Amino acid sequence: MVALAALGALTLAGCGGEDGDGGADATPGSESSATVELPRLDGQKVEVAAVWTGPEQENFTKVLDEFEKRTGATVTFVPAQDPIVNFLGTKIAGGSPPDVAMLPQVGAVKQAVDQKWAKPLGPEAKAQLAENYAKGWQDLGSVDGTPYGVYFKAANKSLVWYNNAVFENAGASVPKSWKEFLTTAETISASGVTPVSVGGADGWTLTDWFENVYLSQAGPEKYDQLARHEIKWTDPSVAQALTTLGELFGKPGLIAGGASGALQTEFPKSVTQTFTGGDQPKGAMVFEGDFVTVNIAQTEAEIGTDAKVFPFPAVGDRAPVVTGGDAAVALKDTKGAQALLTFLASPDAARIWAGAGGFISPNKSLDVAAYPNDVQREIAKALIAAGDDFRFDMSDQMPQSFGGTPGKGEWKALQDFLKNPKDVAGTQARLEADAAKAYGN
Repeated sequence: MVALAALGALTLAGCGGEDGDGGADATPGSESSATVELPRLDGQKVEVAAVWTGPEQENFTKVLDEFEKRTGATVTFVPAQDPIVNFLGTKIAGGSPPDVAMLPQVGAVKQAVDQKWAKPLGPEAKAQLAENYAKGWQDLGSVDGTPYGVYFKAANKSLVWYNNAVFENAGASVPKSWKEFLTTAETISASGVTPVSVGGADGWTLTDWFENVYLSQAGPEKYDQLARHEIKWTDPSVAQALTTLGELFGKPGLIAGGASGALQTEFPKSVTQTFTGGDQPKGAMVFEGDFVTVNIAQTEAEIGTDAKVFPFPAVGDRAPVVTGGDAAVALKDTKGAQALLTFLASPDAARIWAGAGGFISPNKSLDVAAYPNDVQREIAKALIAAGDDFRFDMSDQMPQSFGGTPGKGEWKALQDFLKNPKDVAGTQARLEADAAKAYGN
């Protein structure tokens, strides 16, 4: 599947601490270190819509600021509501679409193309894409062979972050298999700390739990079939994955606050409560992607010493590697939109956010020295080493009504499953009914 050796290095990478800018340029992405030539756009205005808020919005704004400096354009960040496709539909219906939108789902890119909102990449952006991205990432941004999207921000969504002090106090070891993971959880529980923090108030975190278990257990072929609804959610492979997940969800004592507490815990809190309270946090481990570092930074924990990470444990023969990402797509045929896509496809843009942390780029031309610490460097190396051999977040490949809408479809079904993990068959039936409606089959 992926370069497992590289991923295995994540645990070792946890030994490294923060070490400054890692040799990145003092002014990353600046003209002096430019790898791509951009046109002058003096007097032109470019609007960019994204659902990012807080630190993510701040860091993306730094990227847009550099684009302004290099082109003379004026760029405005447009805060979008989630799901962004609904937000964009309203904007387009009102005759005021942004020039560029950051779309967080493969399904959203296809929807934008099907609705005839999206504009194909121009020659300069295509050249940067071909030079800097593996074919797998190029394909994810294409519809029917035509490239529309540039995956600017990626995520390695197969990581478990842990409170090192709790592990040391409990004498717990880093697990490599699902069975070892459950044993580690029991060991931590016996030490007096609840082992797993789950952000169940956000349904997308539960889809990520399911996808990692399913990919490792059922394999990539079945994963692709389920993502396309070529097999039903009533398939025995789904029952097996839910049953496996129920081995954790079915033991409320292993989850911070139990099922009811988890369902009231939003993702950011699931992270911060793992790394506050010293060696007596509300949870010892939290599963999610590399973007967890943004939330850890809001605590006093230091990544690499207090907060360490290991790959999601293997449920089947191999550990899973599930990725996510945000694709930049042009919604207007303007020179500014195409220039911004060209910039975002270059290592120049990626270098800026990489240096700020909480970001992984699928851009293979980006020097990993740009990342702020060894942990993030190793995560980035593993993603690039995977080449085309990874699987994109399944729910993000699905129709948004099923895989990406709060309180509906897969998000709601898995929240109900967290509440009642014995109801495997009922969960499957609800998932299949909602999927059939969304896919129209």
